[in-house]
Amino acid sequence: MTDKAVAGPMDVAAARALLAEISAGEPNIPATDANLPIALYGAGNLGRMARGVLTSEGIEIGFAVDRNAAALEADPVWSGIRLFHPDEVPAALKASHHLLVTVATAPYRPIERDLEARGFLHVSPFYDYFERNRRRHPLANGWFAEPFSAEDCAEIDRALTTLADDRSRANLLQFIAWRRQRVEWTFEAGPVTGSDRFFIPELLAALPDHPRYLDCGAHHGDTIAAFDQTMQGRWEEIVAIEPDPDNLVHLHARLQTLAGRDRIKVHPLALGSKAGRERFFSGAGYASQISEHGAIWTDVVPLDSLALAPNFVKLHLEGHELEALKGSVETLTRHRPVIAATVYHNADGLWRTAHWLTQHLADYRLLFRLHSWCGTGAVLYAIPAERWSA
Repeated sequence: MTDKAVAGPMDVAAARALLAEISAGEPNIPATDANLPIALYGAGNLGRMARGVLTSEGIEIGFAVDRNAAALEADPVWSGIRLFHPDEVPAALKASHHLLVTVATAPYRPIERDLEARGFLHVSPFYDYFERNRRRHPLANGWFAEPFSAEDCAEIDRALTTLADDRSRANLLQFIAWRRQRVEWTFEAGPVTGSDRFFIPELLAALPDHPRYLDCGAHHGDTIAAFDQTMQGRWEEIVAIEPDPDNLVHLHARLQTLAGRDRIKVHPLALGSKAGRERFFSGAGYASQISEHGAIWTDVVPLDSLALAPNFVKLHLEGHELEALKGSVETLTRHRPVIAATVYHNADGLWRTAHWLTQHLADYRLLFRLHSWCGTGAVLYAIPAERWSA
């Protein structure tokens, strides 16, 4: 299979034909050379995270490449690493290092072609390279979908018929094509948009006046700040759930900058399908999560035990979204919130999360959106039918 652009609408029949094409193809798993020294391309949020993750695993970074290299020299994140503008990298380094692309805000393939045209001989997405380290580190954005079973095919087909619009079907197919075949399909019916992650127009139109927002996986509070700005401070309550001790320090500092901080509550725990204690991989920023690799233990509770009444629930739990939903049935059924759940950290995003929502929540409309590239930034939105205005 190859990259391609798909024009026109994406109704169920068209989507089914493309799904059959993806399912029938042989997987195209790119090779990454573990013996070459590493360099990074891109010093934005993903690049910064990659630097921290690689360093924590004892993987040395030879240099980094960014169009704003000169401005980054004073950034402590890049201290001790040579920084180059793409036009200034010596030819010998282009040949000797494996350049990992740490950019997910733009299509990958044009970046790859541009770098190869500049003389870089070994280029691949960062997540593809790091997938080999999953046995020690839980970062899970580079997974490959296994060949589809008959159940997978039937349930993905069901998801395509369940999704509420052409854009959702296009975005799901783009997501599946990358995860199953590592091909970059783009769709006229399904543009990738980054600026509205968690706050797409259909969701905002369904919010009541002065909503109660529940942020599961609050990290450093960036999404809470975006919610506050989007609502212009007109909200009743915010509840933040964040189990990572390091993230909590940043979260509390960020919340102090908000005018409505007295209406914000923070729960330092993790969500799951049942109460207990589980190992937690801490200090990994975005990638902190429940994991067998964790060095600390954290309290895990079902959302239903917290007696909350949200009408907007966001879940970004590094692959544990479905388990959290399983512990939230009473809350979701009683209060019927709009839901935004990330679905790109594991294969639950292919169909299991959508299936669970349709089985347990009556009369909801589901939307699938891609907010970044390389199979990342995928969010499943669920909107109660009584508040659906699209």
